[in-house]
Amino acid sequence: MDFDELDFLRRSDPAWRLLRADNAPLVLGFLRKVFVEDNIRSISATELTDRLDDELYALNERLGEGAFPKMAKAYLDDWAAPMNGWLRKYYPAGTDEVHFDATPAVEKALTWVDSLRKRSFVGTESRLNTVFELLRQMAYGAETDPDIRLAELHRRRGEIDDEIDRVAGGDFAVLDDSAQRDRYQQFAATAWQLLADFREVEANFRGLDRSLRARIAGWAGRKGQLLEEVVGNRTTITDSDQGRSFQAFYDFLLSHERQSELTELLEKVQSLDAVGETDPRMRHIHYDWLDAAERTQATVRLLSEQLRRFLDDQVWLENRRVMDILYSIESSALALREQPTPALTCELDGTAPVIGLPMERPLYTPNEKVSLDSAGIAAADEDVDASALFEQVHVDRELLCGVVRRELRERAQVGLREVLGRRPLEQGMAELVAYLSLADSAFQIVFDEATREQVRWIDDGGVVRVATIPRVTFIRASDGDHIVGGRL
Repeated sequence: MDFDELDFLRRSDPAWRLLRADNAPLVLGFLRKVFVEDNIRSISATELTDRLDDELYALNERLGEGAFPKMAKAYLDDWAAPMNGWLRKYYPAGTDEVHFDATPAVEKALTWVDSLRKRSFVGTESRLNTVFELLRQMAYGAETDPDIRLAELHRRRGEIDDEIDRVAGGDFAVLDDSAQRDRYQQFAATAWQLLADFREVEANFRGLDRSLRARIAGWAGRKGQLLEEVVGNRTTITDSDQGRSFQAFYDFLLSHERQSELTELLEKVQSLDAVGETDPRMRHIHYDWLDAAERTQATVRLLSEQLRRFLDDQVWLENRRVMDILYSIESSALALREQPTPALTCELDGTAPVIGLPMERPLYTPNEKVSLDSAGIAAADEDVDASALFEQVHVDRELLCGVVRRELRERAQVGLREVLGRRPLEQGMAELVAYLSLADSAFQIVFDEATREQVRWIDDGGVVRVATIPRVTFIRASDGDHIVGGRL
């Protein structure tokens, strides 16, 4: 970077402005506690204001009255202002209360501040091994010659066979304490950096959507050409490099086998004595990854739905004058987007008038009386078998919802096979169908059509029944926006 680029970043980059701010310790300390340590991706303005008010009260008690004189709401508005850009202020779908989320600038500033801490142990061996492994994957992953790839595979197999022979003979090396601490330090840093990157991935998706909207707002040709250009490239977001990389990560993390393997490895590593003091949050870091990935998936789905509604305008020609007015407003908004926001507010009682016509109210309609003639009714002489009335199967869906909620108390997701392994089916196919159609606000159901699994139960006659169904996963709803089942 040259002088001009660094000077531009110093004046315009939100992370740099945060580090230069007078209240930088307050901003970084409070936002780190809420959005990083607690891993909150969306929080209401009321709750965030209460937490900041408690923080300001404690600081003023310790540093003296007047150290932070403004109200908590005023600080949050300053941090979310376009000139700062440290908080994202928005309205989630289905609610009229303002919510906040930290921006990638906060994560970048916190990463730089964390690098200033003095480290008693700096490991280098594990990073060198990582460099070699990445270079080997890139070099041989892009190789098109089958002979070269086969030679590399034979070489790796030979190394594995030699190691198997040495271990079988009792000759094997164990990682010493320093090597284990080195690898744990790199693992923890990479895990937190990966969790922080999700905010930047989500922000980049929003940037792609905004650039596409800007092109639509500035379109001056016919709508048919616009639809052909935009709809023809409707996978702009998911086909980007970031979209493909995120989808590969999400598919990898959503695998039940990978989830189980990660859980076992984390529990084993956290219990190693040689590592020393471990970070307790690392034990469930993969669940935090999954929550952050679901949040990003929900953002992409929401942006796609908003873009579809934006393009689905059926009155382009009928209301051309209205469209011209909207076009001028959008063009002005894009032109003023980078300028400071003026201190001008306006309140509206409603976006449309509410009309109630008297003739729309229905008149009173008396109930028609039906006369019943019970004369001539006699008891039947036939002997009817009524046992079929008592053989009906009733499945209690509320009981099944309670079973799933208990399974999700200690983890973010659970598979249907795991649930049935601990509580087998008692009512056969009817109970299995009820599991597939559960509806509860505490969790959502994800169907993986690409993977099939078998469910077994024993019917009343003692016969083992087998049903082949798509993989079913129950996912606990997040504290903010509810997780919606589906794939990117």
